[in-house]
Amino acid sequence: MAREETDKKIEELQLLETHLQSFLAQKQAMQIELNEIENAFGELKNSGDEVYKMTSGFLIKSNEEKVKKELEEKKKLLSVRIGAIEKQEKLIEKDVAKLREEISKFVSRQE
Repeated sequence: MAREETDKKIEELQLLETHLQSFLAQKQAMQIELNEIENAFGELKNSGDEVYKMTSGFLIKSNEEKVKKELEEKKKLLSVRIGAIEKQEKLIEKDVAKLREEISKFVSRQE
């Protein structure tokens, strides 16, 4: 492997690591949102008859069943999105490991 090719591989590795960090940040944000949904379910159990939801910065009185349904749909969507991100993470991690190995082999031959 020529030096130019190694430089390209290093650039590719840096780009993949940037993508990986982006996916991790997205996944973390979604997991926090999922946690908030779980907390909302807990609060719904203790809410009694009156249930309010936040919409566009306003608290609006709503039906408990309607709120539960909305939360369940949001939870399903987030779970699917987290699953997709985890698949992409695994693929990128595989590519990162492969590139690191190739670069490491080249560097060790140069020493």
